[in-house]
Amino acid sequence: MKDITHLEHGQCLGMIRPVTDALDVLSGKWKLPIIISLTFGSKRFSEMAREIPKITDRMLSKELRDLEMNGLVQRVVHDSIPVVVEYSMTEYAHTLDNVIQTLREWGINHRKRYTEADKV
Repeated sequence: MKDITHLEHGQCLGMIRPVTDALDVLSGKWKLPIIISLTFGSKRFSEMAREIPKITDRMLSKELRDLEMNGLVQRVVHDSIPVVVEYSMTEYAHTLDNVIQTLREWGINHRKRYTEADKV
């Protein structure tokens, strides 16, 4: 087994820490689907609940609060009767656009790989 030098250890940590930070914000089954839903425009809670299969209202509410706390989602309460609440992506959330596109492409290729393997 190769001995890890101090420099290599530092480089490894330098890669792990930022990825861990990102996963702390984006991890879970629902956060990325919520962000993807909002890439198509501002939405009311009920619209998102319909668009994201199998998410419960409780989980959607929790995840929206987490995303808002991390600066990725903006919640706007309109002064109207009845009160209308809309959610949208922040400018900061758009920094994830390339990440989401890369994940999408990887997912497509991954699915193809395993569906083709099933055919053999």
